[in-house]
Amino acid sequence: MPIIKINDADIYYQDFNENSSDETSKETIVFAHGLLWDNEMFAPQIEQLKSKYRCIAFDFRGQGKSESTDSGYDMGSLALDTKSLIEQLVDGPVHFLGLSMGGFIGMRLAIHHPELLKSLMLLETTADPEPEANKPKYRKLAFIAKWLGVSLIANKTMAIMFSQSFLNDPNKKALKNEWKAKLGTLNRWTFGKAVNGVVDRNGIYGMLNKIELPTLIVVGDEDVATTPAKAQRMHEAIKGSHLVTIEKAGHTSSIEQPEAVLKAIQDFLD
Repeated sequence: MPIIKINDADIYYQDFNENSSDETSKETIVFAHGLLWDNEMFAPQIEQLKSKYRCIAFDFRGQGKSESTDSGYDMGSLALDTKSLIEQLVDGPVHFLGLSMGGFIGMRLAIHHPELLKSLMLLETTADPEPEANKPKYRKLAFIAKWLGVSLIANKTMAIMFSQSFLNDPNKKALKNEWKAKLGTLNRWTFGKAVNGVVDRNGIYGMLNKIELPTLIVVGDEDVATTPAKAQRMHEAIKGSHLVTIEKAGHTSSIEQPEAVLKAIQDFLD
């Protein structure tokens, strides 16, 4: 299992071109997942992109197959983890794709370490702090997950993470159940730390004018966690950015509408 030691944590990653003879000639895309999930949420896109790009996907600490640590779940610490991962694995700037929490990290890198990035792709994310009205709800879910088990909050979490179009589509029932089952594999002792890291994040909207990289913003038209209005705000604040709205998608558009998300990525990179 490929593990890299970063800031005293064992971080799991996948390098989909590590055995390719032309790896050094390919541009690199780094994929950063959203809260509670892992790098598998980009599997449909990576499968199509890996022939042309070196694709590196990783799991944030405490999630997926990465080590659960006592601390380091705030956005500043996760950004430093990601900075170190890029510096250790890639020689030169990368295309960075982040969904939700991954987008929080991508924006911070673009603002503070633009030399590491060639372009920025932001999916289902926001530059605003978490609305105060949401915080008690999310903290309650984290409390229940820690002390009573993740299964008790699975349905409510799915309703936040996925669109109603996806959840009610009989043709996607198996896929819905697959991702619901993934919630049950979460480390419940780390669950709250990861949630609090997201909930307590600082807003960086006022710093978006510092981003001068080519930027793609993607949002599902049914995203209730980071709404289309928030994507529009980012689009207006990042000069030259491109905004794409994905129909019948919520907060996990890479899984809900994989082909549409892939097309947005390919069109942007081309």
